[in-house]
Amino acid sequence: MTTEHDIARPGAAPRPSTGRAPRRSRALGGAAARLAFLGPGLGYLIVLLLVPLALILSYTVFRRGRFGGVVYEATAENFARLFDPLYFDIVVGSVKTATLTTLAALLIGYPTAYVIAGLPRRWKTLALVAIVLPFWTNFLIRVYAWVILLSGPGLVNKALTGIGLIDEPLRLLYNQGTIVTGLLYSYLPLMILPLYAAIERLDPQLREASANLGARPARTFWSVTLPLTVPGVLTGCVFVFVPCLGNFVIPEILGGGRSIMVGNLIRDQFLKARDWPFGSTLALAVIAVLVLLLFLQAWASRAYGGTEGRRA
Repeated sequence: MTTEHDIARPGAAPRPSTGRAPRRSRALGGAAARLAFLGPGLGYLIVLLLVPLALILSYTVFRRGRFGGVVYEATAENFARLFDPLYFDIVVGSVKTATLTTLAALLIGYPTAYVIAGLPRRWKTLALVAIVLPFWTNFLIRVYAWVILLSGPGLVNKALTGIGLIDEPLRLLYNQGTIVTGLLYSYLPLMILPLYAAIERLDPQLREASANLGARPARTFWSVTLPLTVPGVLTGCVFVFVPCLGNFVIPEILGGGRSIMVGNLIRDQFLKARDWPFGSTLALAVIAVLVLLLFLQAWASRAYGGTEGRRA
């Protein structure tokens, strides 16, 4: 039944719009603006990360051709070869080297970050600049600098000979210790910076309260400072372990090619053996290990943070 309200009055003004169209326009405009800002980053990730990762994943199930390349015949042989003692020992050795380097970086980086966090603001800034200063120099130049320092006629041997500690130059290059030294030098800042950030965020009143309750500095460190900086420790360990595991430049230059790490093995499979399927399988295995480490680090940080929050 039609009422008088349904009949438009002559000369009456039209009813105001409900506002749905303007809201829809604003929503579309906001989505377009977000897409414009996210587009370059998303394009970068898709082209340079997701597409190569998809290619690597697809190559793992095919086999190598007689003269290299990829033959598109499905096989599981590449995954079985991962457990061949020849390749498996290289992977295990790489993990040991990366772990040793990470532990050394933690032992050196934690005291360094602790001292920097306690400096006055002016000196703190200078110390942080000094920590990141090596990153302003080309990576290869820094690695070759170690060759100059540690070679037979290098500065280290000359100094030791000059002060009478040795009679003949020491063989300091092309061994496992040199590789660990080069990795440690290259990635130590990646340990110090997250540790410094974690220590800097600590509430000074917590340590003051510990001291007021009669705890000695060592007890305060082990009971207050170290537990509260565990997330920073985990982050620094991941930041150092991940690039150490995949590095192939330092073992090649400072190790003289005698110590092969998994990064060298992957490079050789692609560039020398031309076995792209097996090289892709090795790369995928390393990526899986690194992703697992990142998830474990995130889980441990959340779990430990929740535990500390409940204690507080």
